[in-house]
Amino acid sequence: MLDEALTKCADNNNYTIYTSMCKAQRILMRSYYPVCSISGGSDSDNVLHLIHKVDEDGKVKYFWIDTGLEYSATKEHLDYLEQKYGITIERVKPDKPIPTCVKQYGVPFLSKYVSEQMMRLQAHGFQWEDEPLEVLLQRYPRCKTALQWWCGERYSDEDGVQKISRFSIYRNRFLKEFIMQNPPDFPISNKCCEYAKKKPAKRIVKEHDADLDITGIRQAEGGIRSAAFKTCFSECKSKGCNTFRPVFWYTDGDKKDYEQMFDVQHSRCYTEYGLRRTGCVGCPFSKHINEELAIIEEHEPNLYKAAVNIFGKSYEYTAKYRAFVKEMKAKEKEQKKRDRLLGISGISACDTGSNGGTGSVDRCAVSADTNAPEMREGA
Repeated sequence: MLDEALTKCADNNNYTIYTSMCKAQRILMRSYYPVCSISGGSDSDNVLHLIHKVDEDGKVKYFWIDTGLEYSATKEHLDYLEQKYGITIERVKPDKPIPTCVKQYGVPFLSKYVSEQMMRLQAHGFQWEDEPLEVLLQRYPRCKTALQWWCGERYSDEDGVQKISRFSIYRNRFLKEFIMQNPPDFPISNKCCEYAKKKPAKRIVKEHDADLDITGIRQAEGGIRSAAFKTCFSECKSKGCNTFRPVFWYTDGDKKDYEQMFDVQHSRCYTEYGLRRTGCVGCPFSKHINEELAIIEEHEPNLYKAAVNIFGKSYEYTAKYRAFVKEMKAKEKEQKKRDRLLGISGISACDTGSNGGTGSVDRCAVSADTNAPEMREGA
């Protein structure tokens, strides 16, 4: 079965897929109790097909985590996968489902990292002040990491205050200005991912005494998950469970090749609904949340109502932020145009007494996504 697959890869001149299959076989041979996480998404479908090809002894245990907010089409697809491959996919309950997490801790906003830092600041009663880092550290001494994010600076006794760019609020353009002008009146948190996905996955690894955890993370997909890894295999330094990402090096082209070569069928979320992804339903972190919400409303209206009920405040706040970014960009553009005209005429901006009304703009900022979630009437 594997030899035929390898021959097909060679015939199609795709040695990325060829190599991934050979490596998967070698890694599985060294594992006694492997487990594989199934999401029902397209990358997960390819991983399942690949692993099933190389798992000659049938020792891999498959599981799927029900976050409490899932597509009916995904649940239907799991039944199809079990029948196609002759396997059992264990349905796992989360430590806390998404609706419970949001109610208890707060809603996610913009990204996991932003949500985590804002959650920490809210927990310390932060008033969204525009003060130097040294001043804020004295005022909120137990909130150093989040304050460094807020100020875009790092403090140490040896080096004092230094600018940072990667883990800074300025990674999201005009976010600091927006929050200061529009402080959130609701709790923000990234806990739903922790309790609905990460903790139950770790629990499964422990329950099965697994020595290998197989996931469908792909570097080309981008996002914080793929950025956290530099290779397809992570060895546990102490006695524990290694992690293997079989399709980590697949480009979008490799992914398409794999699906065509082996006729991998995806769920109706892709083939009928037209979704780009099947992660957490209606997740506010999605760059295409407007598009997703419209699709969910059309195909699974009850799920749409649930998502709006759970994440509604985040949708509204995100939409307000996107509108703010658009407005600030327009002002910034107008100011640059004015500066060029003043430069041509030999008049400085100082002579006009104008700052263009754009407020403070951090030079470390990067462009923000202008796609904003929209709320529909009657939601």
